Amino acid sequence: MKRAHVRVYGKVQGVWFRANTKKKAEELGVNGWVRNMPDGSVEAVFEGDEQAVEKLIEWCHSGPEMARVEKVEVEYEEPEGEKGFTIKY
Repeated sequence: MKRAHVRVYGKVQGVWFRANTKKKAEELGVNGWVRNMPDGSVEAVFEGDEQAVEKLIEWCHSGPEMARVEKVEVEYEEPEGEKGFTIKY
């Protein structure tokens, strides 16, 4: 079990980044959440199988078609037992 706290910078709001992250997380069986931040970035927490979490982080480097990702920051943390995957508002 692995937990990653992720911050994605660039043109990542208004391009369906959160909805596509949720869809991809559910496809991979990853739990956690995603939300827009006031500075224009997207913050997320991914928890699950190590390979699935890493695949989702890798996906964040490109994101959905209209996104223009400039930077992805990742910090690994102790798993907290996230259930499901939600979009926070």
